[in-house]
Amino acid sequence: MIIDTLDNAHKYFAVHPLFEQAFAYINKQDLTAAEDGKFTVDGDNLKAIFSNSPGKTAEASTSKFECHNSNIDIQVCITGLETIGWKPRAKCLQPNGDYNAEKDVQLFFDKPDMFFQLTDGQFVIFFPDDVHAPMIGNGNIKKLVMKVKI
Repeated sequence: MIIDTLDNAHKYFAVHPLFEQAFAYINKQDLTAAEDGKFTVDGDNLKAIFSNSPGKTAEASTSKFECHNSNIDIQVCITGLETIGWKPRAKCLQPNGDYNAEKDVQLFFDKPDMFFQLTDGQFVIFFPDDVHAPMIGNGNIKKLVMKVKI
């Protein structure tokens, strides 16, 4: 997991071949004016999902404690204050069903080891080993999730 600000995104371009392209897309957008929806950026390699939704309770979010096998998530907080739960996948011992390849999601009954917050202009990168419970908060949270194919 990586947590930082969009101003420092260039530091992570070498981590994955598609990160530079993903952050270039993010930087070209008027994030605060972006419409909700799913957008293809580069075929199956890069997808963007914009949302503006009410925050959830920790209980609601952790009921869908998730990770992905085929994609890396770059989650950008555009506006609001978002709390996210996290735990390393190696410590998650209670799968909540089987891996869903169509949705690229594995759910767990385990609970997060820690919580952290993101606010305007901050991002987190979740790799397949990062189980996460996003969108915890009060009020609306506008965010962008970039799906980066592994």
